[in-house]
Amino acid sequence: MAARSLDAYLNKADGLARLSAHAGRLLKLQRIYERIAPSSLAAASRVANYRLGKVVIHADSGAVAAKLRQLRPSLVGDLSLEGVEVTEMQVKVQPVYAASQHKRALHSPSVGSAAKSGLSRLADSLPADSPLKDALGRLVRDSR
Repeated sequence: MAARSLDAYLNKADGLARLSAHAGRLLKLQRIYERIAPSSLAAASRVANYRLGKVVIHADSGAVAAKLRQLRPSLVGDLSLEGVEVTEMQVKVQPVYAASQHKRALHSPSVGSAAKSGLSRLADSLPADSPLKDALGRLVRDSR
């Protein structure tokens, strides 16, 4: 069986062809949006959807969303000049980096060698069935 390109696979089935076409329209609209929106706002927002003349923009913060809402009439006009039929523009706050910031907090704690030694001694002095002993053991083992 010969390997096929992703485009060929996406365009094969009727539902996938529609999905692929919609993704292509969103990409084209994103490029237009990046040209017409102020660069600082375009860097902190993106086109999320376009359907039946309604453009949905996701902003990284409330401040960016507020500014985009102020600029909505001129953005809709500029999109129309670019050949995009826009009857409505909705701006929503959807931070991109919220999940990655949360993951950073889950990194292993940094504990110095003297503290590790003291925590190990404390854990050794606790009863074998102690939940605190288990927790201290994990802390020492998983810390940098």
